[in-house]
Amino acid sequence: MPVNKNANIRYRTLDRCFRDTRRKYFIDDLIRACEQELVAYNFHGGVSRRQIFDDINFMESEAGYSVELDKLRDGKKVYYRYHDPSFSINQQPLSHAEAQQLQQAIITLTRFRGLPQYLWIEEVITNLEYRFNLDGKSVGLVCFDQNPLLKGLEYLGPIIDAATARKVLKINYHTYKNGGRDMDFIIHPYYLKQYNNRWFAFGRNDATGEITNLALDRIKAITPMPEVEYYLNTEIDFDHHFDDVVGVTVHRHKTAETIMLRANPMRYPYLESKPLHPSQRVVDRKQCIFSITVRPNLELEQQILSFGPDLEVLAPEDFRAQVAEKVKKLYNLYETVQPDCTNDT
Repeated sequence: MPVNKNANIRYRTLDRCFRDTRRKYFIDDLIRACEQELVAYNFHGGVSRRQIFDDINFMESEAGYSVELDKLRDGKKVYYRYHDPSFSINQQPLSHAEAQQLQQAIITLTRFRGLPQYLWIEEVITNLEYRFNLDGKSVGLVCFDQNPLLKGLEYLGPIIDAATARKVLKINYHTYKNGGRDMDFIIHPYYLKQYNNRWFAFGRNDATGEITNLALDRIKAITPMPEVEYYLNTEIDFDHHFDDVVGVTVHRHKTAETIMLRANPMRYPYLESKPLHPSQRVVDRKQCIFSITVRPNLELEQQILSFGPDLEVLAPEDFRAQVAEKVKKLYNLYETVQPDCTNDT
């Protein structure tokens, strides 16, 4: 059975207490130590006596770590200590279940092999395979959608490093506006997000003070700017910044609205099993009508249009008209009589 992070923190804390021969750890001391460690990892809520007793039973079991634990009396109270003070669960070999989990993790990591910005992963994978006698190359069970030919991937690592170290970057960027041209932006990087097999960097534009969204495949060069003081992000919670949009474009002047959609009955089950957005709700299953609550943007339009005649916008009227205008332009494009390109004369 996989061990969740909360339980793993408790086991490691108990392990440290059981190895400590300098003091006696009674049950209340074990509870207090686990609670303090969980709070340090941003877990909140008390730890019960029953939970600690269950943890001890698990650690003593073969399914756990097979620890030999002495339960020593001090008056009417009992304190706990390893029979062998040099023992630690960190010294235990991997269980069969842990080995399987680690092998699957290695298989997942191998999808990054060969990409220039992930050369360090090659060393990590080789090290894990050697130390734990695991082979992540023998079983190919999982395939992830990725585009190794995508430009700009070499900038992913440096931008992450800059955001982590709170360093300012000058980014030479190619914009498609006005016929296309290269521009320099002084960016305080905050966040990176992947959408539709492309990576986007978000940061404060030093010139405007606004959050700028830059596609990595259009970055030409990156230059550190140590002389510019880094501006901390105190405005946007990026963990929830994209909650009410499809894609990466967030129009801050717009508010989320309910979009009503009707699907072709043959396509509806697919849209129900793979929602357009987490806010998707069924309105009328018989009529194949559902809703999503989002801020309209270009990515949403593209998503809807990708279904062709199988998906119709019912409301609001202005967004329906906006999509309808795109459909008209598309129709006119294909309705236009094209010259016969097969005639050599």
